[in-house]
Order: sequence, then C-alpha cells, then structure tokens
Amino acid sequence: MKVVIAGGGTGGHLFPGIAIAQEFRKRDSSAQILFIGTEKGIESRVIPHEGFEIKYIVSEGFKGRGVVKKIRSISKIPAGIFHAMRILNNFNPDIVIGVGGYVSGPVGIASVVLGYFTAIQEQNLVPGVTNRILGRFADIIFTSFEESGKFFNGRRVYCTGNPVRQEIAEISRPTIVASPKSQISNFKFTLLVFGGSQGAHRINLAMVEGLKFLAEIRDSLFIVHQTGERDFGLVQSAYAERGFHGEVSPFINDMADAYRRADLVICRAGATTLSELTSCGKASVLIPFPFAVNNHQTMNAMMLKEHGASEVIIEKNLNGEILADTILSLIRDRTRLLKLGRESKKMGRPYAVSEIVEHCYRLFKFKMSSWAQIDAEIT
Repeated sequence: MKVVIAGGGTGGHLFPGIAIAQEFRKRDSSAQILFIGTEKGIESRVIPHEGFEIKYIVSEGFKGRGVVKKIRSISKIPAGIFHAMRILNNFNPDIVIGVGGYVSGPVGIASVVLGYFTAIQEQNLVPGVTNRILGRFADIIFTSFEESGKFFNGRRVYCTGNPVRQEIAEISRPTIVASPKSQISNFKFTLLVFGGSQGAHRINLAMVEGLKFLAEIRDSLFIVHQTGERDFGLVQSAYAERGFHGEVSPFINDMADAYRRADLVICRAGATTLSELTSCGKASVLIPFPFAVNNHQTMNAMMLKEHGASEVIIEKNLNGEILADTILSLIRDRTRLLKLGRESKKMGRPYAVSEIVEHCYRLFKFKMSSWAQIDAEIT
C-alpha cells in the first residue's frame, strides 16, 4: 500500500501522522510511506530522524497573522497545490491522509482534484478552517471527539481518538508508589516539563522562577525540561545556578523515554499532548495556551480536570510560586497523584491509530474490488 501523509508545522499536527505511518509499517513492512511538509516546519527535522521519506511544498500558515503575511500566505496557495499535484502524480498513492496544519490544505485540494482517496484526521474538538473545507470532499474523516462529527455534515466520520506513537502507547505502568501525605521520598521524583515542540516561554519563565520555592526538595527532584531553542540557555543556566539536577534540551527526540520516566508532567494542553498523557496514564499540571485557535487548549484542559485526570493553571494566573506550590502539593500527596494518573489512563485511547489504519485498509480493499468489478464488466 502506498500512503501519503500531509501535515506538520507543529508537533501536535505531525506526531499523529508519525503514529499512523508506524502502524502502516507495523502491519506491512513493504508499505511505502511519503510525508509532505515544508522545509521550515518541525517535520523537516523529525521525519528523517524517524526513517521516513519526506517531500516539501511551498506553504505558510494563515490564522493569527497580520494582513501582509496573510496576503503572502494566500499568494502561495496555487504554487503549493501545483507542487503537491506533481508529488502525488509521481508517487501515485492509494490514499492521502491530511493530519492538519497549513500543509494539509494544498495537499488535500490536490488529492481531491486528482481523484485520489482522501482522508482527514482531526485532533481537536472544533476542527480548523482547513479541515472544515476539506471535510466536504474527503472520502473518510477521523475525529478525536464524538462532538466533532457535526462539523462534517454527515460525511463518513469515525470517532477513533487521536493517534499516539507506538512507543508512547506501550507505556502503561505508573512510575510512582503511594506514600503518606507530607512525606517526600529519598528517591528522585522525576518532573517532565515541556511546552510543545517549540517550547513555551511563559512556562519556562515560571519554572525558572519556581526553582527558589522548590529548594527544599532539590536533592530529591530530577527535572527533564524541553525549552525550545530560544530559552535553552536561560533555563539551563538557572538550573545550574540553583543546583538542580536534570536534563535541559531545546527538543526531546525520545519523548517515549521522557514520559516513561516522568512522575508528573507540566505542559500545554494541545490535543496530541493530551492523547499521549492519557494513553500512558500520566498525572499532569496543564497550562493551556490562551491564544490557541477556537480556545481549544482551554477546553481540552478543563475536560481532563472535570474527569479528575489533571490539575489546571490558567496562564494569566501563572507565576513561579503558584506553579511550585502545585508541584509540591502533588509530590506530598502521592495518593492524589496516583488518582490523577489512574483517571488519566481511563481517558486514554492507545489503539486509536490501529482503528484508523484498519479503516484505511477497508477503503483500499473497497477501491480495489470496485476496480475489479469495473474491469470484469468491461471485459
């Protein structure tokens, strides 16, 4: 089977695509997978590292940009569609899967125009503009939430959950054990901090400020912190100056290992991040990005909080002391921490990607049987 996966720009759009690609390869090692992205997106660094082929088109984001940049983005759409058509015709895929991000638009349009079977994978509760438009023409649509189906006007919609990379889906056991309240163990408690593939400046600053309030547990704490490129030096210096042990890096390639070691996760509330957290049952403190399209991160975070699967700090309330107090309260109350992890695990759908790929194979078999019937009628 020949599969094109289009999307990227951010990890939230890219990593579900990688999960889908891994599942195709798991089922059939001879499956041919091609990613389509842009040279400026995270996909240009991550996809070669994952061992998949990638081709690039010209495309830029539209949402949340100034007038001049919006005009520039729109002007590049025809070229992006043309590049995508050329790539698709050369590869001749059996199915094209859009996983979101500004690359999905031109590739999806090209796929529909050329008559390839087209699928959409929507991560968020409220679909973005690109997927709402493509959803009118796609052959099949995969959503993470039942409520998302209403945006696609009765098309062939399956609520599968959000795909999670295989190595993360396989993480299942909690890394902590219950202990009495107000008692901090001698072993290293591992805190994982990240703000998405490009980091989160506000979270980085709050964590740096919060170190002085965490001084009492410094010797029993180990911090794994993904900072993004911009704040790497600042955060690394702060940990060194205050004597905290940990691993500080601009980008974590092996997120499965980071999740596996984590006892508590401090992060944003993007749909893909939450799918990963719930898949491996991790307790978390969520700090939703306040400017996300359709405010979807806040809605995502509150949904987990309502299920007792996470603590939430709204960014306007975020500072070092509040963040440190939240961390300390959870470290001191291991029973509560374990409960967050258990409730998180209940919400996880680690087999979402298997359902998506199964539906793709069914679509492929239907296409092949239809062609065989047409050939039989002709002959």
